[in-house]
Amino acid sequence: MAHKILNSKKNKTLIRMLKSAAIGFIGIIIVLIVLQFCGVNVTSMLAGVGIASIVVGFALQDSLKDIIRGFVIVSGNYYEIGDVIKFGDNIGPVTSVSLLTTKIQDINSMNIVSIANRNIDKVEVDPGYLYVPVPLPHEIKLAKAEIFMRGIVKQLARRKDILTVDYQGVNAIGNSSYTYQLVITCDPANKLQVNREVLHTIIANLEKCKIRIPHDQLDIHSKK
Repeated sequence: MAHKILNSKKNKTLIRMLKSAAIGFIGIIIVLIVLQFCGVNVTSMLAGVGIASIVVGFALQDSLKDIIRGFVIVSGNYYEIGDVIKFGDNIGPVTSVSLLTTKIQDINSMNIVSIANRNIDKVEVDPGYLYVPVPLPHEIKLAKAEIFMRGIVKQLARRKDILTVDYQGVNAIGNSSYTYQLVITCDPANKLQVNREVLHTIIANLEKCKIRIPHDQLDIHSKK
């Protein structure tokens, strides 16, 4: 039971954050002890810190915001280690959450990106949903189109990297096609690869059934 608790994502996140805080606190204590051994009057020094701390406080406002938001992230379950989040153009799994920063590994560049915790309001958590539109020409009747879509669903459901796949029906009516929609859930970290495999399966089935993907046509009328 204890092993399962320690392995939960939330506890891993909290343990790493507390470890970061403890290292910082211990570092300060060690510095004060060394100064005391070197003959520095630590008590007098700390007494004079009051005024200096006000000045430093203004300089460290952003860091204080990061620390407060760091604890909010954990206590409020905003995200945890292993969750996939998006910040600006970067998206990837959370690798660490410290008092000041959250680090993710961008799935496009594989670079480690650091995000200041105070930017939590700009972070989006990816739930792992993938919406895939499939345009089919008007010439294909609804009943036949739905048989085609359910066949794709059966093929995708066999994949181990896809958790669930559902056919949602007609999603849009275009000038030359009806758009049918699939909704897929998967590990957000594998979302790009799953999307590629899903599109590959759809195109392969279109070719097998000799269905051409329709293109919107532009009618030009000239006045004489």
